Amino acid sequence: MASSERTPSDVDRIAEGWVDTLVELNPAVGTYIGRPSTDDRLADYSPEGHERSVEAIRSTLQALRTAEPADDIDRITVADLGSELGLELEVDEARLHLRDLNVIASPAQEIREVFDLMPTDSRDDWERIATRLGDVPRAIDGYIATLRAGAAEGVVPAVRQVREVAAQARRVAKPDGFFGTFVEQAKAGDDELAEPLRRELARAAAGAASAYGSLAAFLEDELQAVAGKRDAVGRDIYALRSRHFLGAVIDLDETYEWGIVELARMVAEQEAIAREILPGASVAEAIAFLDGDPSRKLHGTDALKRWMQETSDRAVAELGATQFDIPDEIRTLECLIAPTQEGGIYYTGPSDDFTRPGRMWWSVPEGVTEFDTWRELTTVYHEGVPGHHLQIGQAVVNRGKLNTWRRQLAGTSGHAEGWALYAERLMEGLGYLDDPADRLGMLDGQRMRAARVVLDIGVHLGKQRPDGNGPWTGEYALEFLSQNVNMNEGFVRFEVNRYLGWPGQAPSYKVGQRIWEQLRDEVARREGASFDIREFHRRALDLGGVGLDTLRGALLN
Repeated sequence: MASSERTPSDVDRIAEGWVDTLVELNPAVGTYIGRPSTDDRLADYSPEGHERSVEAIRSTLQALRTAEPADDIDRITVADLGSELGLELEVDEARLHLRDLNVIASPAQEIREVFDLMPTDSRDDWERIATRLGDVPRAIDGYIATLRAGAAEGVVPAVRQVREVAAQARRVAKPDGFFGTFVEQAKAGDDELAEPLRRELARAAAGAASAYGSLAAFLEDELQAVAGKRDAVGRDIYALRSRHFLGAVIDLDETYEWGIVELARMVAEQEAIAREILPGASVAEAIAFLDGDPSRKLHGTDALKRWMQETSDRAVAELGATQFDIPDEIRTLECLIAPTQEGGIYYTGPSDDFTRPGRMWWSVPEGVTEFDTWRELTTVYHEGVPGHHLQIGQAVVNRGKLNTWRRQLAGTSGHAEGWALYAERLMEGLGYLDDPADRLGMLDGQRMRAARVVLDIGVHLGKQRPDGNGPWTGEYALEFLSQNVNMNEGFVRFEVNRYLGWPGQAPSYKVGQRIWEQLRDEVARREGASFDIREFHRRALDLGGVGLDTLRGALLN
């Protein structure tokens, strides 16, 4: 799928310059893509730092608008990067950075999570970590200043998010929280670190933990009192966020109604498979039957990690031989247990030079010690191959054709997560989910994603509940999701808090899948007997990450 070398164009140079600017403004971006030059510091999260970012966006957008595209690759870059930068300016005008606080994807998490991706193999690595740890207090102070400025303008997050993030910060701030535990385990390969460096790491880790304690105190003592009482963000903000996560404009009202129909379809499909697993059984009875099957049970995170890795390795080997051209650079995928206990499963892409491979992370909540393979098999395909790892890793490989922005940073949740759900159904078609139990597990996830479309749009737009008993509320959202997923209470509560604080992101999975399937079907209709699904996948993934409107234009025009 990777192409021969292409001469960089003026548009490529603008895009490369934007990547350089992003790395300078937010060094976590550099860590993510494998540029260690700024690994010793963090972003400026203060109001002044935000203004510098906005000025950089305006400058880059102006340069992009005056550049002459050399070919179709440039035209896609101009369309997609231009759309993203323009949307960032709209987000700035809406002052959303002043209320950027939620349980999963805000500076409160970003500042800590960057340490998960930093190299830890050498003394030099740990020296950079120590320096960056020492920068955590400044980063937190800047973030607090921004949230405080938002409070002064009346632009505040919902009180539910404030309370939950304060609790997260309190856990990080403990002496035996993330930072303390992280540096206690510090080694350079098999060698112990010199005592002066160990003392510096301990001092910096204590300062970082203390900064998170200050964040928690600010949230509890100051922001909570003025935070918004409603979880809903309203139609205008929601529409903006939906465009951000999809890279496409959708009819929110039509999508809400489609979500209700799609959810009903998933329920019916689940019910049919439940009867296949256990004649006459309901979905709940079939699940109870499977949960009692010791052959489908994993005990402890070590067993989970081992099973994830074995399943992933097998998929890469078999699909690479029969369905996809998988380059050697991305035939390695590391399956890891995340160092946090917040819930959630996620993927991080490889560095640009592949010294850090793609990784699948499982953040296991405290107290969760048993895992069911029938529930989780499809998750490995979603996060690994043919899901995120194939999609994102292939873009990184394709350096002969795509600039760094297109390879490493472009794209949307709708493109990435939509593809991953599309990949789950693809694996069903390829026979990897022939066991009815594994198909039930896949449908469990697909049902949840359909329910999220209804929940997310419903609660944030104040829609009428599907049961007809008034408008959506955060409390009904918890009840509704509990009825439509098979998760323990901790997972369910985290998921609902995530949707309430991150509007527009959760529906991007299922809506993205819908758009991917619509595009495949339209290309198949146009090409008729000559349609080749493997070639369709090659063409689509060869574009790298793009917004879904850009993807539609590239595949259909």
